[in-house]
Amino acid sequence: MQKITTFLTFNDQAEQAANLYTSVFPNSKIGSVTRYGASGPGPKGSVMSVAFQLAGQDFFALNGGPSFKFAQGISLFVNCETQAEIDELWEKLSRGGAPGQCGWLTDRFGVSWQIVPSVLGKYLGDKDAQKSTRVMQAMLQMTKLDISKLKRAYEQA
Repeated sequence: MQKITTFLTFNDQAEQAANLYTSVFPNSKIGSVTRYGASGPGPKGSVMSVAFQLAGQDFFALNGGPSFKFAQGISLFVNCETQAEIDELWEKLSRGGAPGQCGWLTDRFGVSWQIVPSVLGKYLGDKDAQKSTRVMQAMLQMTKLDISKLKRAYEQA
């Protein structure tokens, strides 16, 4: 069992969200679904919680009612090796949601994601301040991140 598990609290869409997320990421699965009994607090037989894995990491989702809302102050950060991976994840996770700046998006459930090329950390952390500044300026112009444009900004002479 992993030491820290991400716990997501939805109004009433925990199962739908877990089904979407496990369909998007390889090495993902639903572990268990727990339903409310006669004592509630949710309607008898409705989903209370879902344990699932994304890319081998444990997550837990709860239907906690309408008082729970997601905020951009916390997001799920996804490292991507290729532009094709970025494009696929962006398309699937943003469907019904909203794109944000610099690789951020909010899915249709209100969960914030960062879909980021793995190389971005290297580019932004380069000791050459001009390189990292160019990459930052390029990134600030993007919603979905484009590896080739970031690379061009990084390598610009």
